[in-house]
Amino acid sequence: PVALSADIRYQRWEFFGDGQYMEVGDSATLPGLLFTDATAHMKVGGAGAFAGYRLINCDKAWLTLFAGARYTHLEGDLSLVNNGDARLVILRRLLGIRNKLDFSASTGWVDPVIGARGKVKIWKATSLYAEGDVGGFDANSGSAYEIHREGRTIMRDSVDSSDWSYQLQGGLEFQISRWFWAQAGWRYLKYDFVKSGFTNKIDLNGPFIQSGINF
Repeated sequence: PVALSADIRYQRWEFFGDGQYMEVGDSATLPGLLFTDATAHMKVGGAGAFAGYRLINCDKAWLTLFAGARYTHLEGDLSLVNNGDARLVILRRLLGIRNKLDFSASTGWVDPVIGARGKVKIWKATSLYAEGDVGGFDANSGSAYEIHREGRTIMRDSVDSSDWSYQLQGGLEFQISRWFWAQAGWRYLKYDFVKSGFTNKIDLNGPFIQSGINF
């Protein structure tokens, strides 16, 4: 994953933005005869812009409430490949099935976001920091459905639409020099987006390390 952020502060007002991009993929062996290998690849990207106000602003601690918007983009690719069994060549030709099938789709949306972040100095150049936000609020919700199979019939059932996101992170910050800082912590990110025939319920969490420069 790649992430970038920038902050500007004027007195108690803060203006900041961030962006991130990552790719994940996996492969599996299928039990069928015509297609025996599947590969899935997903790209996730997003960018946000926010404005906040420091309710607490002192040398040892600060607390900011903020609001803004976040854009999320998802792109997925799926490939189904046969195992090259020579006995199925004629059957494939009769059925008109290619040796490889590729599927791809993408979607994007913008969510309103509100949150809070803060920092408390605990020892010399070491601080505890935390940030959390909630977004979506069903701003992009609408009709939604799921497709499933009953025997040889493809069925489409209506389901509840939703548009929510949750993010929480925290850890330690080290002011290594006047200009340079580093953070080590844990981040949790969850999407609950269901609209039309698209469902995104990504749930990610794990440790991270990042650094920055003060101007």
